[in-house]
Amino acid sequence: MTSGPALLVIDPDPGVASAIGSAFKEADIRITSVSSGDEAIEELDSGEFDIVICDLAFEEGRGFSLLKKVQKATPQPPFIALSELADSRSAIEAVKAGAFDFIPKPIAASDLNRAINEAIDCSRRASEPVAIDPRNEFNDGVDTLVGNSRAMLDVYKALGRLSATPVTVLIRGETGTGKELVARAIYQHGHRAHKPFITINCAAIPENLLESELFGHEKGAFTGAVATRIGKFEQANGATLFLDEIGDLNHSLQAKLLRVLQQKRFQRVGGSEEIQVDVRIIAATHRPLEKMISEGDFREDLFYRLNVATIKLPPLRDRTGDIQLLTGFFLKRFSEELNLPPTAITRNAVSRLESSRLPGNVRQLQNVVRKALLRSRGYAIDRETIDDLLGETEPPEQNSVETGSVERYCHQLVADAASGMLENVHQVAVECVEANLVECALEKSDGNISKASKWLGLSRLTFREKAKRYGIVTDR
Repeated sequence: MTSGPALLVIDPDPGVASAIGSAFKEADIRITSVSSGDEAIEELDSGEFDIVICDLAFEEGRGFSLLKKVQKATPQPPFIALSELADSRSAIEAVKAGAFDFIPKPIAASDLNRAINEAIDCSRRASEPVAIDPRNEFNDGVDTLVGNSRAMLDVYKALGRLSATPVTVLIRGETGTGKELVARAIYQHGHRAHKPFITINCAAIPENLLESELFGHEKGAFTGAVATRIGKFEQANGATLFLDEIGDLNHSLQAKLLRVLQQKRFQRVGGSEEIQVDVRIIAATHRPLEKMISEGDFREDLFYRLNVATIKLPPLRDRTGDIQLLTGFFLKRFSEELNLPPTAITRNAVSRLESSRLPGNVRQLQNVVRKALLRSRGYAIDRETIDDLLGETEPPEQNSVETGSVERYCHQLVADAASGMLENVHQVAVECVEANLVECALEKSDGNISKASKWLGLSRLTFREKAKRYGIVTDR
């Protein structure tokens, strides 16, 4: 029996369930189809479905009463509404009633695939629990915030204060620090945990499509808009919307987002009707928003709207002692996932991880541990293995740089980004070069910070802060 998502299709037309089955025949999905309201109620009472797809108009509009029934479920499965009426009003009424998405009939395969995949993703993110575990008592199969450093204890306190409140939260931290995990923890411990958790990565969607993703569009709004489509804000009405990489929004979308936050209303692309929504916003970014504001790249008024409450996630280099805990957690997790025997790691190997800059933070450590486990073949993971894996992403030592090494390093970074091992490699490269510059300047000046900072065009305070950030000793 499949262990994937379970879909309930409620429609008198058997062709709808057949179309869904054909579209997802290769996927691990269980589909149950019913054609009457009584059958639908019986299936819904079983509480076994992750997604409900229903024709709103069948049996003289009984789909709306079934939608209300679904809304009372805990957790609430996403409800995808179908309708012969393809106009804007039908979509608005469906979403107002609580539908996750709206698809007009006849159903386009692309719309069907998109809606179901988004619903599956929403259901998965909402149902996968996030544990907070400062005592190293790991829960099997549960995403966990691991660490008992002072920096992480501050994060846990902030989570406790903010989760139960309806305020907008801005999560800040470098790439790979676990911002989405914290967003899910806020959602799951919040007052809307029984509602959907909608996510969108603002950096992952082309700029010309992002407005439609956020706010939806009307039929004929642009070439290819063959039907009305609701956006993430409508999907998150009464629920929670996570805007990842908010710093990547262009000025036009920043203005539209500000209007939604201020007035709780917006218009679809190509539309004229005002749509009112009640959305709890959680946003995240790795970008220096204050600097972007001073350079004119980010709206100051939007920043203050988003920055009602802030959680700052520390980089691994500021989490003293947590690398050993995280390494143990990942070894245990991946051993179980990959069906491998429990594997040890030497103290020297852990020390090597602790001394590394790990610009990709927890995500990079996770990938290094997984690769080390696969290479170990059951033997203890040693320092040599860790050296080899870190050497694939860390820059070469400054005193051994050969012609072309920077180019090779850049090629490696881009390859790691393409394979999913690293994100935001521009920032990774900049930090690596910056760390080497600080180190070289200190060596050349025999530890004279005044000279070193002057050579780099930095103030003494900025130089010290950068040296501290990269773990470079300045007392020489």
